[in-house]
Amino acid sequence: MDMRLLSQQLEAFVAARYPDGSRVLKLVEADGHAGLTFNFRISDPKTGGVAEDLFLKVPPKGVKRKQNTDVYRQAPLLKALNTSGIPVPDVRWAGDDEDWFDVPYIITSKMPGRTLLVWEPHASYDRTPEVMEPLWRLTTEALVQIHKVDWRKQLAGWEEPRPLEVEVNRWDRIYGQAPYPEWVTAAEEVHNQLLDTMRDGQPVGLIHGDYQPGNVLFKDGELVAVLDWELSGIGAHLLDIGWLMMCADPLGWVESWGPKCPLAIDEIQDIYEAGMGQKFPDIAWYQALAGFRLASIGCLNVKLHQTGKRRDPLWENFIDAIPVMFARARQLLQDYR
Repeated sequence: MDMRLLSQQLEAFVAARYPDGSRVLKLVEADGHAGLTFNFRISDPKTGGVAEDLFLKVPPKGVKRKQNTDVYRQAPLLKALNTSGIPVPDVRWAGDDEDWFDVPYIITSKMPGRTLLVWEPHASYDRTPEVMEPLWRLTTEALVQIHKVDWRKQLAGWEEPRPLEVEVNRWDRIYGQAPYPEWVTAAEEVHNQLLDTMRDGQPVGLIHGDYQPGNVLFKDGELVAVLDWELSGIGAHLLDIGWLMMCADPLGWVESWGPKCPLAIDEIQDIYEAGMGQKFPDIAWYQALAGFRLASIGCLNVKLHQTGKRRDPLWENFIDAIPVMFARARQLLQDYR
């Protein structure tokens, strides 16, 4: 991204929407998913201080805008979630036009707090059960509220439900690029097990798509907001709780790269089922699917890192964990034979 051009475009945008003399301050690239995310501040022309602290999200130029690369689709979603009482960033501005940034855009407020990378928490978090476990409980309770959103009413026409088969069958081209043949063999075994034990995908509703504490903002032990809705959609609810439990399950990781002081997965399931008011005997199947999906993603990203095509040292931590993730998924699926 040409930061100089973006700065000029933002200055024009701010000049058109804010009081005379307002300026863009401290434009920097931030962490994002499929799109590009930038943090910037707007000056207060009266005081010289900061009037607003914001995030700008745009899709990469030249990329087909579909699902996670369709940044603008988050605007109606975040507004609906806000209306439903789900803590999410406010949408300050959004547009599907290309007049300002050459692509559609969404601008949201920056909220206070810090996310929790479960494998490597920031130094501000004490790595103790007393600190970590309550954050997992808050994360699970918030998922219940997300899944109770009336998507047919609040998100009418937003997106068609995605069949569960799509979530199972989209990964062969991904794990097929693994740098080690034994990873491909393990992935194929789990893939076949999933197909042999396919569930019905019910209940269906709004899903986050990457629901875990790393996408939740905490401050002073309280949940401030749920972030990063790029992978959201309408699909099987249990995809989210399965993913959360996969991230928390020590048996699916290695000692060097595993969740630090997570809540027990049985307790996560109990909190979710109590909040939803029913039992879900297939959650373990969805946890296995989650492990299969993340391990498959890891197969590709480890290769991209090792070959220098997309350097990211984070994926070095997954090299020992990926075989364990596939093995844990196989173990969980044994009950469905």
